[in-house]
Amino acid sequence: MEKSKASLVVVAMMVLCFLCTQVRSDASNQRYKSGDPVPLYANKVGPFHNPSETYRFFDLPFCSSGDMKEKKEDLGEVLNGDRLVSAPYKLDFLAERDSEVACKTSLTKEDVAQFRSAVKKDYYFQMYYDDLPIWGFIGKVDKEGKSDPSQYKYFLYKHMHFDILYNKDRVIEISARTDPHSLVDLTEDKEVDAEFMYTVKWKETDKPFEKRMEKYSQSSSLPHHLEIHWFSIINSCVTVLLLTGFLATILMRVLKNDFIKYAHDEEAADDQEETGWKYIHGDVFRFPAFKSLFAAALGSGTQLFTLTVFIFILALVGVFYPYNRGALFTALVVIYALTSGIAGYTAASFYCQLEGTNWVRNLLLTGCLFCGPLFLTFCFLNTVAIAYSATAALPFGTIVVIVLIWTLVTSPLLVLGGIAGKNSKAEFQAPCRTTKYPREIPPLPWYRSTIPQMAMAGFLPFSAIYIELYYIFASVWGHRIYTIYSILFIVFIILLIVTAFITVALTYFQLAAEDHEWWWRSFLCGGSTGLFIYAYCLYYYYARSDMSGFMQTSFFFGYMACICYGFFLMLGTVGFRASLLFVRHIYRSIKCE
Repeated sequence: MEKSKASLVVVAMMVLCFLCTQVRSDASNQRYKSGDPVPLYANKVGPFHNPSETYRFFDLPFCSSGDMKEKKEDLGEVLNGDRLVSAPYKLDFLAERDSEVACKTSLTKEDVAQFRSAVKKDYYFQMYYDDLPIWGFIGKVDKEGKSDPSQYKYFLYKHMHFDILYNKDRVIEISARTDPHSLVDLTEDKEVDAEFMYTVKWKETDKPFEKRMEKYSQSSSLPHHLEIHWFSIINSCVTVLLLTGFLATILMRVLKNDFIKYAHDEEAADDQEETGWKYIHGDVFRFPAFKSLFAAALGSGTQLFTLTVFIFILALVGVFYPYNRGALFTALVVIYALTSGIAGYTAASFYCQLEGTNWVRNLLLTGCLFCGPLFLTFCFLNTVAIAYSATAALPFGTIVVIVLIWTLVTSPLLVLGGIAGKNSKAEFQAPCRTTKYPREIPPLPWYRSTIPQMAMAGFLPFSAIYIELYYIFASVWGHRIYTIYSILFIVFIILLIVTAFITVALTYFQLAAEDHEWWWRSFLCGGSTGLFIYAYCLYYYYARSDMSGFMQTSFFFGYMACICYGFFLMLGTVGFRASLLFVRHIYRSIKCE
C-alpha cells in the first residue's frame, strides 16, 4: 500500500519537473542576425468584452501578402483557443520600414458589412512576434457630436506602427499602435479599396532577455493593486481570526464543560440518563446512506485537492508567467490524468472501510462523478462554438488526444489506485461500538436542517475570499493579467482553514442536538462555498462585466458551473475530513460503554 502511494507521488513529481522545464522552454530563445526573418503570427480576433468568443484572424476579410503558414501548436495552446497563422507584415531583425505596403485588397459590400459589425462590437486582434504578444483594436467608431446611433461613422485602421526594442541579437520588447489618421470608411455599404501599410522602428535597449516578460506582469503588481490585494488579505485574516477565535473559544469551553460533566456522571449513579452528544455514541459512527456515492465524492474531492496543490506549486515556481500560451491547460490535463490514481485509491479504500462490497461499481462512479458533468458540459459548449465557428471549438484531432489520455492514462491509473485501495485492508477506526438499531432523531428547529446549515457554513469561507475572486474573474474572464500567486496561495490556505473550522463547529452543534447523521451534512456544509461562488458568478456577469451573447453566456455559466462543482467536491472533502478527526477525538476522550 505504502509503495503504491509513494510511486504515485514520485510519478506526479517527475511530471511536475518535466512541466517546469518543458513549459519554460516554450518562450522563444532565438538569436538573430541583421536581416534575419523573425516570426510574426496573427492569432485571433474577437469582441473585447467576450473573452471566450474569439475567431481566426483571417475569418475577417483581411488581405494576405502570400502563402499563409499555420504554426504547429501543442495541446494547451489549442485548448486556449490559439490558432496562429503567418501575418501579412514582415518584421525582419533590425530592418526598418516606413509606410511599407503589406497588401492591397478590394472590399466587397459584404466585406465592409462584416468589418463594420466587428468594429461595432469592439473587435480586437492579437498577434505574437517572437512569442511576444501584440494587442490592438481593428477600428473605431466616431460618435463625436452625434446622439443618434444611425449617424455614427465606422472606420477600419489600415496603418500599423511597430516599435521594437532589441538587445544585441535578441528581441526584447514590441509595441504596436494604429495610425488614427489612416482609415478606411466602413459607414456605407459600398465597395472600398484598402491598402494595408506598416512602419517598423528599431531601438536598442540594455534590458536583459531574461526580464523581457516583466512588462506584462507589471499591471498586477502596481503599488495600488498590491495595496488593495494586501488590504483584502489583512481584512480577511482579521475577520477570520476574530470569528474563528470567538467560535473556538466557545467550542473549547463547551467541550471542556462536557468532558467534566460526563466524567462526573460516570462517577455518579450508573443509571443516570445521558444527554447531549455522548447520548448518541452508539450511532455517531453508523455508516451513511449511499456510501458508494459518498466514497466516490471523497475520492474525487481528494484528487481535485491534490490537483490544486500541484498547480499552486507550478505557479509559485514561476511556470505560469504571462502569455505562456497553454501552460495552465497543459498542466491541468496532465496532472489531472496522473492524479486519478489518488481518486481511485481514496474512494476504494474508504468504500471498503464502510463495508462496501461492489468496489468495481464504486470505481466507475468515482471516475464519472466529476468527469461526467464536465464531459457533458464540454459537448454542449463545443457544439455552440462550432455553430459560431469560434476558435474555442476543439479540432477533432485534439478531442482524440484527450480521449486517448483519458483511456490510456486516467482510467488505468484509476483502476490501479482502486485495486491498491481495495487491497489495503484498512479498517474504519471508530472509538465507539455502533448499536444494532439507530436511535430516533429528536425534532429539531428549521434552522438546524441541512439547507440553513449549508448557508451558514458557506458564508464565512466565501466572505474570506470574495475580494480576491474579482481579480481572478477579471483575469480568467477578461484581459487582466494575474501574477501574484503568493497572495492567491495565502487566500487558499485561509479558505481551507475556515472551511474546516466552520464545518467542525456545525458538526458539534448537530451532535449536541442528538442528531447523529453528520456524515453527509459535514460534506455538504464544507462544499457549500462552491454554491456561494456560483452565486457570485451571477453578480459578476450582470454587474461587473460587459459580457453578452449566447455563446459567451453559455461558456461563462457552463464552465463556471463545472469549476464551482469541483470546489464543492474539494471543500466538501476538507470539511468531512476535519469533522471526522474532531468526532473521533471527542469520543476517544470519554468513556463509552
